[in-house]
Order: sequence, then C-alpha cells, then structure tokens
Amino acid sequence: QVQLVESGGGLVQSGGSLRLSCAASGSIFTRDAMGWFRQAPGRGRELVARITSGGRTNYADSVKGRFTISGDNAKNTLYLQMNSLKPEDTAVYYCKAEGVRTSYLTYARSDYWGQGPQVTVSS
Repeated sequence: QVQLVESGGGLVQSGGSLRLSCAASGSIFTRDAMGWFRQAPGRGRELVARITSGGRTNYADSVKGRFTISGDNAKNTLYLQMNSLKPEDTAVYYCKAEGVRTSYLTYARSDYWGQGPQVTVSS
C-alpha cells in the first residue's frame, strides 16, 4: 500500500507564501509523475502543478510564475512552494502519485491521493 501525507497548509494573507509537503511511503517501485491538485468550494478538482519522473514540470496558467513544484527523491517527498498568494488560491490542496508500480513483479499501475490540507488566503 502507498500513503501520501501532506503538511504545510494554513491561513496566510494575500501576497504571502506557504510551502506544502507531501511525504510518500509504502511500496513504490516506480511512478510516472507526482502532482498537486486543488479544489475550491463549489468547484471541481483542478491540476495546479505536476512533475514527471524525468523532471519535466507543467503548471496551471493561474499559478505560473508564482508556484514551484519540486521533489526530493532521497526523502521521497514532493513540495509546492507558493508565493504571491491570492484569495482565489484558497482551496483544499491534494497531492497525487500517478502511475505507481508497487513491485517489479507487476506492470499494473495505480494512482494515489493524499488527504488534502486546507490553504486559505485572506484579502
């Protein structure tokens, strides 16, 4: 089984910064990518940023230039540095591990989600 445990959410004023962390544990043999998604009240879940196993990144247009996704493979941890936060960034933020193989014995891939810390940006 794979577990993703996020931390770093909270309340911040507009223009401030926060850093989210996502620690992965369990049976992860390989993974295709990891990403951050968010869901605001009354809206669907949307991609914020994503990084592939090869290090390629992509961002939602709304966060480009303000957010940075990175990973520490030694610590099996994913980060999202969020700067210049705006009230519209308020949402629950979810970490996702995509295309996870849990063993060299299987080619089956699965996706896993973290529990989602709340990020609230006040104006």
